[in-house]
Amino acid sequence: MAERTSSGLLTMMLEPTPAVAMTLPAEVREKLAELELELSEGDITQKGYEKKRGKLLAPYIPQIQGVDPSLQIDNRIQASSQAVLSGSKHHKSRAANTRDERFRSDLHTEAVQAALAKYKERKMPMPSKRRSVLVQSSVEACTPPDTSSASEDEGSLRRQGRLATSTPYQGHGHPAVEHWFNRVIQGSSTSSSASSTSSHPGGRSVNTTNTTAHAALNANAAATALADLMAHTQLDNHSAPPDVTGLLERSSLHAERPQVASVRGISRGNNHHTSVMETADGVPVNSRVSSKIQQLLNTLKRPKRPPLREFFVDDFEELLDVQQSDPNQPRPEGQLMSPLEGEPLEVVNNWPPSLPAALQRWGTTHPKSPCLTALDNAGKPVYTLTYGKLWTRSQKLAYTLLNKLSTRNEPLLMPGDRVALVFPNNDPVMFMVAFYGCILAELVPVPIEVPLTRKDAGSQQIGFLLGSCGVTLALTTDACQKGLPKAQTGEVATFKGWPRLLWFVTDGKHVVKPPKDWHPPIREASNDIAYIEYKTSKEGSTMGITVSNAAMLAHCHALTQACGYTEAETITNVLDFKREGGLWHGVLTSVMNRMHVISIPYSLMKVNPLSWIQKVHIYKARVAVVKSRDMHWSLLAQRDQRDISLSSLRMLIVADGANPWSISSCDAFLNVFQARGLRPEVICPCASSSEAMTVAIRRPPEMGVPPPGKAVLSMGGLSHSVIRVDTEEKLSVLTVQDVGQVMPGALVCVVRVEGTPYLCQTDEVGEICMSSGCTGVAYYGLPGMTKNIFETIPVTSSGIPISDRPFTRTSLLGFVGPDSLVFIVGKMDGLMVVSGRRHNADDVVATALAVEPMKFVYRGR
Repeated sequence: MAERTSSGLLTMMLEPTPAVAMTLPAEVREKLAELELELSEGDITQKGYEKKRGKLLAPYIPQIQGVDPSLQIDNRIQASSQAVLSGSKHHKSRAANTRDERFRSDLHTEAVQAALAKYKERKMPMPSKRRSVLVQSSVEACTPPDTSSASEDEGSLRRQGRLATSTPYQGHGHPAVEHWFNRVIQGSSTSSSASSTSSHPGGRSVNTTNTTAHAALNANAAATALADLMAHTQLDNHSAPPDVTGLLERSSLHAERPQVASVRGISRGNNHHTSVMETADGVPVNSRVSSKIQQLLNTLKRPKRPPLREFFVDDFEELLDVQQSDPNQPRPEGQLMSPLEGEPLEVVNNWPPSLPAALQRWGTTHPKSPCLTALDNAGKPVYTLTYGKLWTRSQKLAYTLLNKLSTRNEPLLMPGDRVALVFPNNDPVMFMVAFYGCILAELVPVPIEVPLTRKDAGSQQIGFLLGSCGVTLALTTDACQKGLPKAQTGEVATFKGWPRLLWFVTDGKHVVKPPKDWHPPIREASNDIAYIEYKTSKEGSTMGITVSNAAMLAHCHALTQACGYTEAETITNVLDFKREGGLWHGVLTSVMNRMHVISIPYSLMKVNPLSWIQKVHIYKARVAVVKSRDMHWSLLAQRDQRDISLSSLRMLIVADGANPWSISSCDAFLNVFQARGLRPEVICPCASSSEAMTVAIRRPPEMGVPPPGKAVLSMGGLSHSVIRVDTEEKLSVLTVQDVGQVMPGALVCVVRVEGTPYLCQTDEVGEICMSSGCTGVAYYGLPGMTKNIFETIPVTSSGIPISDRPFTRTSLLGFVGPDSLVFIVGKMDGLMVVSGRRHNADDVVATALAVEPMKFVYRGR
């Protein structure tokens, strides 16, 4: 409607007014009507229409100009208006269609006159002077919102058309008539005519600010223009009578502001080149496009549907509000906790001074003792590595790496260099030889996963770790190398994000036997880096955690004391032997104590989930290291097996016992296998992290420790980091089991999760921190993160440090319960804060699985 209004005003300026038209002969008026009909029906183009119309009116131009001086319109206005009509094809049809006799009938004219007469009685004050289109007054500083039901752009165009009525009309000959029509010209034709005229070579540019030179127009012209506006406004409100006063009041507040942005880019004077202008939305466009077309395009670009957040206005407004703490929320009431200290490390007679020293001892004194047995995918033993073989093969590899690998007659590796270990999960023997070969050569092994594809996202992060560690050599097996992606040259392809590596196969034919006078250096454990273990954060980045030789030895010592390991014990390991619990128990501590490890590959567990239980029965294993998932899988397959006894087990270490939901797997496993010799006190959950290594573990029953503990906690209290004991009958409770006592020689405390590491109260949940000689040392190459995680100083409520020793953050959320038992309720990586309340991601997953996921949890939600 706004487009029609503006077009009607411009057409009125080009056409003879009613007073002028009456002076034309009847046949000329009929031909003009025929031309207009042809134009509206599309039988003739706009250019042809103007050409024929010009010929018809040419003889009568002197008569038109001589009728009334007030009807002599400035030639500049006519030129600019004609340029507007020739601006675009879309605009042409609109302008032609708006010339309907209904909109200039005598009935409308009388209605307008009556409305103006009524408006005149109100005696509104007249403005004292003219205002330029580029000047804003104080009235425009506060624009009321548009209440129209049309779109925002259409409303802005309608307001431009209504500018014509913003100044009251109070009769003939009044100076306000001239001011009103000047504003009509400015408001309706400024942006369109300026853009169209300036785009045609030779066209005359319109000076939109100098309106004082325009001749005053007849009152009939003003009334006709206002009648057009009233008619179009009446189309918007079909049943409502034309409300001129209301229109005038609204449009008086919407003065020339929309046009200010429309004429910013218009050049003054003659314009013989294509200029650039800006639309009302501030978008620079070519001046060959009129502002109305540009505004139409801007309207089409906007989505018809409101933004998504408008469908959730209430929630959005709540999010904008500052979260107010609930005055009724539970708060900790206990005393400030005191740091918990584990039992001191016992002094062991004849304890090896380092891990290489232990390997040398067992390799020379008990060379035939079994060290590691590997199984194939059928569960059959493939190879048993003895301590003598492990010692000799590790020596060969160490000598070869230090002396037989060179570039340009210089050794490729020097002591302290980092070496990548790329071994599959079903080959623990070759991995163990490579790991101890690097330890004997004083190289730093970096165990990683085997890359599957050249552009694997996970391997890209591993590549970043290798690059930051300065790795130039990768050790692997012959079978693994053959399975790696190859380049066109036949060599192993360079993986995306990886540094350029040399690949060395550690099989027997590639290593050299050292001379008799060569012996690997066997030193006491120092603070030099022993190995680097990778960790993937919740953001997906991979970091390398450095473990010193002293920490590696201290951790083996602490695990031996906590688990009561003895020489020649048999242990079944289901975990990944390259990192965390699988590495600590199945590769390091086992060698310190000359234990025999039965390694269960993951591929075998997929085929036969009962394989680890079968090996415990066959080898009479004393210890088994599993995860709760392995216990769960074995429950599903146990019906097919008979004559299985677990009576030989004295420890069933649950490596992921820090997960609160592991208790269900432990209880279900005990209920089924207790009839097959499994004792309840054998199940020993433990808590660990890559940074702090083993934090706490439940001791075996023969060590005289207090009985296991369970806690039924309110999840509502836990969401506020407060411990509140509840009853098991409710659905809003979390039942957790203890993970035992803290490690020997360690000092443990619980600190606030955010901000300064203040000590928590006894009934408050926080992050567990550990100070011990058997934790990781640093993130390799990341000093800033290292200081935050490995050098934390917990303080009391008054800000006094609790110890002069630095603590390591474990990323475990929990508390210390009765009998100095440690309870874990979540991890920092899985912590979600919603509306000021903390939730564990594992709780959300378990809750979803507990409500019949096939019925309530839909795919993609």
